[in-house]
Amino acid sequence: MKVVLSIAGSDSSGGAGIQADLKTFEAFGVFGTTAITVLTAQNTQGVTDIYTVDPQFISSQIKAVFDDFEVAAVKIGMLFSNEIIDVVRECVKDLDIPVVFDPVFISKAGSKLLNDDAIENLKSLISYSTVVTPNLFEAKELFGYEMTSPESVQNILSQDASILIKNHVMKNPNGEKSLDLLFKDGKKYVFDTTHIHTESTHGTGCSYSSAIAANLALGVELERAVEISKEFVYQAIKNAPDIGQGKGPVNHKEGGRVCQS
Repeated sequence: MKVVLSIAGSDSSGGAGIQADLKTFEAFGVFGTTAITVLTAQNTQGVTDIYTVDPQFISSQIKAVFDDFEVAAVKIGMLFSNEIIDVVRECVKDLDIPVVFDPVFISKAGSKLLNDDAIENLKSLISYSTVVTPNLFEAKELFGYEMTSPESVQNILSQDASILIKNHVMKNPNGEKSLDLLFKDGKKYVFDTTHIHTESTHGTGCSYSSAIAANLALGVELERAVEISKEFVYQAIKNAPDIGQGKGPVNHKEGGRVCQS
């Protein structure tokens, strides 16, 4: 069985972060291990408190996993501070396995989750990543990305990693499509599903990136890994359990079942 390590924050409501990653790994039949960076008190309505894990203890968690397991891929999620970014970079910079970096620093609503200096430091992880998976706000901050700007697209194509930009919503005669664009080796790949209007989207970014990591660990090529993961998230949203009073979680089990069938 392939082993995947998630370096990310904990979500007490179980819909995002480490909890979402483990559910996703299970859905794809890989064994999930973790290094927790922050603890959050949160639910579907928001975050009420955050406790930062000591950076050296984060390093100890990562080392403990690598000392005992043959890790096939790494997913990086919420890092929260400069000190944590520095420690994680040191732990992954010499790896020769796929690294999926989800730069969790701006919410879907556009709110920053990191200070500006930490965001700049976050960019140092790009060169050690196989693929980076920003949402539109994060892509704008990291790369100056605008879909209609040839200059910003060229900037993305010049990066050391492949870049997957999520959450474009496009209208067409048959309704709305959710488009994700992968920039890899000088080429652009487009992945789309029907856009679902729903409040059940908590943890979709975490689940998407961890699904990509799981598939890369299984030996799937990146383009196909993104395609499978896009469908996984779509099915997980489509079959969401409708729980909680805010932005509810998705159905990882059902998403995995559909993608494995």
